[in-house]
Amino acid sequence: MDIEPEVGEPDAGPWQAESLEGLVRRLLPAARHRPNRPWIVAVDGRSGSGKTTLVEHLLAQVPDSAAVHTDDVAWHLSFFDWADQLRDGVLEPLVKGEAVHYRPPGWVARERPGAIAVPAGRSVVWVEGSGSSRRALSHLIDASIWVQCDNVEARRRLRARDGQEEEELHREWEEEEIPFLLEDRPWERAAVIVAGMSAVEHDPKTQVVTAQPAPARAEIT
Repeated sequence: MDIEPEVGEPDAGPWQAESLEGLVRRLLPAARHRPNRPWIVAVDGRSGSGKTTLVEHLLAQVPDSAAVHTDDVAWHLSFFDWADQLRDGVLEPLVKGEAVHYRPPGWVARERPGAIAVPAGRSVVWVEGSGSSRRALSHLIDASIWVQCDNVEARRRLRARDGQEEEELHREWEEEEIPFLLEDRPWERAAVIVAGMSAVEHDPKTQVVTAQPAPARAEIT
């Protein structure tokens, strides 16, 4: 199946099946962890691309890892203006080898119970979300993945997940997401591009479909 990315995003390929174990081995050194702190790996991609599903598989592959979702940091705050909160509340404590227990501003203002929590001693923390590997945070990210998906399929998934009543929210999101990603170009910093849909035949329980980054398409003006 061909993957038709959004204009300006990488037209990656050729695609090939790769074991999850092999992907982790490529992302992390043989030691599988940094001394006294976890590896921090961003899993970036457009909304609906398949990032959350990939992180679920990575968590199963690396049982002593943990995940943080940027949607939780951004909850009732902003679509994309949350870099300071992710840095101060999550990434900097992780880099120091500390546990994370963070209540973002939206949680406090709306009295959402609980907190974003990551115990100390994790080997890897997967930071999942559109914009998670942004340039402003790259000094705190050890490696990143760009999840590529067909733009039509990504929109179909969002409609199936959220229903037609969220169409206006999806439109508002895209109006910010597309220009943000085109300006920040996170795929250019990715160690690997992962297909968020079945580009080639593979076993989704044990394999992913990957490609090396390719030159981005020129924008249409």
